[in-house]
Amino acid sequence: MVVLSLLGGGAVSQSFQTAAPHAILIDADSGSVLFEKGADELFSPASMAKLMTTEIVFNEIRQGRLNMDSEFQITEDAWRRGGAGGGGSSMFAQLNSRIKLSDLLRGLIVQSGNDAAIAIGEGIAGSEENFGRMMTARAREIGLTRSTFRNATGYSAPDQKVTARDLAKLALHLIETYPDLYKIFAEREFTWNKIKQQNRNPLLTLDIGADGLKTGYLEESGYGLTGSAVQNGQRLIMVVSGLKTARDRASESRKLMEWGFRAFEPRQIFAAGESVGEASVYGGAKGGVPMVARKPVRVLLPRGSGDRITAKAIYQGPLVAPIEQGREIGRLRITRGDTQALDQPLYAGETVEAGSIPQRALDATWEVGTGLFRKAFEKAGAKS
Repeated sequence: MVVLSLLGGGAVSQSFQTAAPHAILIDADSGSVLFEKGADELFSPASMAKLMTTEIVFNEIRQGRLNMDSEFQITEDAWRRGGAGGGGSSMFAQLNSRIKLSDLLRGLIVQSGNDAAIAIGEGIAGSEENFGRMMTARAREIGLTRSTFRNATGYSAPDQKVTARDLAKLALHLIETYPDLYKIFAEREFTWNKIKQQNRNPLLTLDIGADGLKTGYLEESGYGLTGSAVQNGQRLIMVVSGLKTARDRASESRKLMEWGFRAFEPRQIFAAGESVGEASVYGGAKGGVPMVARKPVRVLLPRGSGDRITAKAIYQGPLVAPIEQGREIGRLRITRGDTQALDQPLYAGETVEAGSIPQRALDATWEVGTGLFRKAFEKAGAKS
């Protein structure tokens, strides 16, 4: 079930300290986790929930169900609860007005308008409650395993919770899946109803290559930011949450991003198509199938570090033949010290046809024998 490969060893790596109780920093190309702290603990996303709202809109455009000229009405609920009178950020949309999606998206992303978010949710799903369910379902589809959404705005809701790791996954998904639409996150300002507002992302004003994504604040969760920046062709994605002030959010985000660009160097662990390990096969013409990665497996390591690097190829087996080449059959997990630096799928490196009747019979006999042995072993262990 697990193939273990020791790839290095040595001293303790350099460390980074942050005041944020929840934080993660990843390299977008390799998926390497460079830093994490409380990355799997749940917290209220505040306006960072609008990243999920944005994903649904982008996906609707991609599927052809919406376009930039689609119009949405600003209902009384969107105007009253999401407008300036609601006490949060607003694009100052007028009651009963109809606004093109191209403008609503900028109100949502650049100005963090709650009125824009509610109008979008109601327009797509009929109600914001329905839209919240849609957000959670879509989150599961794209691999956000722990986050739950209840509204389009990020307004406080008892069970609306996310993790830093899930927000980083969401950011990477937006960047990779919708490269043209993603550019809206880098726009510095937007004017609506004769009111010009600056993008709330503090990283955009710094000379660090930032081009997204979204801030958030609630009294219960503190100040947070999901951000991304590119330097010398390398993209980093970071999430912080739980900071006490907007100034802390800006300074901690900048420190984390600059440290990531400065302190790491890449190392290739496996080439594309190289066998990472072999999975056992039941009832096949062969007794095993190589597990391979589709692209080179790289991790980023602290410069000059001798961190112990461990790779595990994990699968549920034995696999049952036939197995087609290219089928996902396992996961590769690479650990750097105490940090899980990488987790990516592994695929069958070749096709394994079903074996002959005698071979399948032999495999069945072996499985019965090993099954009895396992039961006897477990029984003995229970008595000891």
